Amino acid sequence: MNKIRKGDEIIVIAGRDKGKRGTVTQRVDAEHVIVEGINLIKKHVKPNPMRGETGGIREKAMPIHQSNVAIYNKAAGKADRVGFKTLEDGTRVRVFRSNGEEIKA
Repeated sequence: MNKIRKGDEIIVIAGRDKGKRGTVTQRVDAEHVIVEGINLIKKHVKPNPMRGETGGIREKAMPIHQSNVAIYNKAAGKADRVGFKTLEDGTRVRVFRSNGEEIKA
């Protein structure tokens, strides 16, 4: 079970985008996530008339390692760690470590 999932609001805790917040749009593999507006690069794109694409410089979000992001706790207003709790019916849910609240995803 992944601690950070698609749709989670996260905050960057290390790197050049430290302190920025965003939403996870995709999990690339077991260790990397793509976050909207974070870790952007400029990509030079050639025009492709067959597809009707114009050339130019585009911004593209690149993957960031999950160790450099933390889930954002709105109640506390800061980054938090993720823990797991098993409910009475046997399902595992993610909880914030600071206050034990269940993470709604």
